[in-house]
Amino acid sequence: MTEDVGVGPHPDPWPDAPQFDPELLREGDRRNVIDRYRYWRVEAIVADLDTRRHEFAIAIENWRHDLNIGTVVRTANAFQANEVIIVGRRRWNRRGAMVTDRYQHIRYVPTAEDLAGLGYEIIAIDNLPGAVPLETFELPRNALLLFGQEGTGLSAQACEVASAVCSIAQYGSTRSINAGVAAGIAMHAWIRRHAVIPEP
Repeated sequence: MTEDVGVGPHPDPWPDAPQFDPELLREGDRRNVIDRYRYWRVEAIVADLDTRRHEFAIAIENWRHDLNIGTVVRTANAFQANEVIIVGRRRWNRRGAMVTDRYQHIRYVPTAEDLAGLGYEIIAIDNLPGAVPLETFELPRNALLLFGQEGTGLSAQACEVASAVCSIAQYGSTRSINAGVAAGIAMHAWIRRHAVIPEP
């Protein structure tokens, strides 16, 4: 038997602030959200997140229906990225996002060239010859962290629009790590450099 996730119906009296959803108050809130957002409408949660999103964004190429995109979206939500930009195909498997795509801004562009002019400094992440170690690179506040398709890595077009290409240090026998994992590492590198760490 599994334990219920979240909270049950809200006891009387109900809060009457506009961010609260009457259906959730009545039925309970079983969503995977932090306590601050219990019983809130989705639109209210997004609006509140929008007041304090970080300046960095994520882009990932999606030429062959990359299954890692859901993981990237979920991690971007956890680190409060400004947006996730999907380059190429619009269709992707949302299962890995665990419903966080409802709270995360997602933009679609046809090609990597379309990333230029969006107001970010594009930093590509891949273990390519000549790449700068991410561990020693000063990520800009307005970084757009760009990742290639799982397996094939960054396209030539993606490398061309990037102002720098960074690699993630590895010590094992494989040539590369999973794209979703690499995105999480890069996002956390930005967090360590620029974010205000919350009180425990």
